[in-house]
Amino acid sequence: MKHLLNLLAAIALLVWGTHMVRTGILRVFGASLRQVLSRSISNRVKAMVSGLGVTALVQSSTATSLIVSSFVGQGLVTLPLALAVMLGADIGTSLMAVVFSFDLSWLSPLSIFLGVVLFIARPGTDVGRFGRILIGLGLMLLALRLVTDSAAVLTQSAAVRGLLASLGSDLLLEITVGACLAVLSYSSLATVLLTATLAGSNVIPLDVALGLVLGANLGSGLLAVLTTLRSPIEVRQVPLGNLGFKLLGVAIAAPLAGLWLRYARPYLGEPQAVVVLFHLMFNVMVGMVFIGLTHVIARGVEKLLPKVDTAVAGNRPRHLDPSALATPSLAISCAAREALHQADVVETMLRGMLEVITQNDRRLAEQLRGLDDTVDQLYSSIKYYLTKISREALSEQESRRWTDIISFTINLEQIGDIIERVLIDIEDKKIRPGRSFSDAGMAEITELHERLIDNLRLGMSVFLNGNVRDAQKLLEEKARFRDLEHAYAATHLGRLSSQTMQSIETSSLHIDLISDLKRINSHICSIAYPILDSAGALARDRIRHSVLDEQL
Repeated sequence: MKHLLNLLAAIALLVWGTHMVRTGILRVFGASLRQVLSRSISNRVKAMVSGLGVTALVQSSTATSLIVSSFVGQGLVTLPLALAVMLGADIGTSLMAVVFSFDLSWLSPLSIFLGVVLFIARPGTDVGRFGRILIGLGLMLLALRLVTDSAAVLTQSAAVRGLLASLGSDLLLEITVGACLAVLSYSSLATVLLTATLAGSNVIPLDVALGLVLGANLGSGLLAVLTTLRSPIEVRQVPLGNLGFKLLGVAIAAPLAGLWLRYARPYLGEPQAVVVLFHLMFNVMVGMVFIGLTHVIARGVEKLLPKVDTAVAGNRPRHLDPSALATPSLAISCAAREALHQADVVETMLRGMLEVITQNDRRLAEQLRGLDDTVDQLYSSIKYYLTKISREALSEQESRRWTDIISFTINLEQIGDIIERVLIDIEDKKIRPGRSFSDAGMAEITELHERLIDNLRLGMSVFLNGNVRDAQKLLEEKARFRDLEHAYAATHLGRLSSQTMQSIETSSLHIDLISDLKRINSHICSIAYPILDSAGALARDRIRHSVLDEQL
């Protein structure tokens, strides 16, 4: 029992080390990896090579699947190119299995020592996170050594030998066991390394090991599908297509496993090399065979999981992918994309508001007021999603982006509330009594409204790109808008003095409306504050504007 527990502990340590390396790399290089993928995916061959490189670094085709799936969900990458990335990702994982199959046990104590020193000396920084990567790497190498030692002791037991011998009679059973191990360990790499180590220790026969490797490949595809079950349709299409590749690949390779043992084993020597190179050749074969069929598989996947029409889907959250929460940099991008969706709904409300004023359309007013509930729902969903992101896992830049998103969505939610109140006032004080603004008053409202639309678009650009010059320009619009509001309030009083009947009837509504438009503009301009604060340009702008306020 003691030796069995030692083996299980070593396996658990291998899985945990793999997890530490994967999450550590994503935390340190996550944003850079996303940029590399997004910029290098221009054709199927480049997409495949970029997937290979990124996955060789991350050591997880599942993580790469989540990243590239988010690109498809955001419309940045087509499904066939995303599937090509996944073909390369599987090759990248198998290459890392080959590297770890060498005897690198001497590197384990050095990696753990350096990793602990860096992690303790610089916690919460990229240096500390890199130390976490080194610790995970050292634990993986240590675990592989412990698996070998524990397995060697267990194989002396006649009961264990009899149990393992039963696996050699059913290839389907071996594939099923391998798939289950990959899903349970959340890592096909750990499963393949474990299988190779057990085969090298003569714990399991080579034919059983090859069956487990095929199952591990199948399990990694199934794992990605299970991870994205609650994600949008576009995100789920990529793992499903990749699982299709693996199913077809296993169907082709399973009958050929015996040929690999017969013809390749004499030239490869050690059982570990036979296993990991079979894993590599399997994924290379799948990549070469299916790289030209990504469009065919993509069409099949789109028939199985057709995209939902946006009009039918309504305005519910579209981009808050739960599976991306394991990768903080990716989750931040999902939240930012959903915040822009919220901004689109607010823009629809703002545009429709002028039409309600000019056309006295009560039905449209009711529809627009209903959109405020959508804005509130999106705000709540984004806020809740952000709270589930580990703040400790965020870099300093990502932490600032987290704050920017919260600030942006709060301002949008408040704008939606103001628009809803404006629409109610228009219905009560203009549409029902049958009143109308004067031509001059309507022209003033229209000009302020056009400025609001332009400023909202500029605010969305500032939020998306973080351009300091645009942020300064947006903040300058706050003073200009305030000047216009004061000027138009004065001209309205002039029309009252001239006894203009329309101005007299709508005086209260007109003054309240231009005041509300100024408040909306203030919330839009507030988008610039976090950007200027991060750039160190906020203090002097605040001083300048406070001087202007005193002069006015």
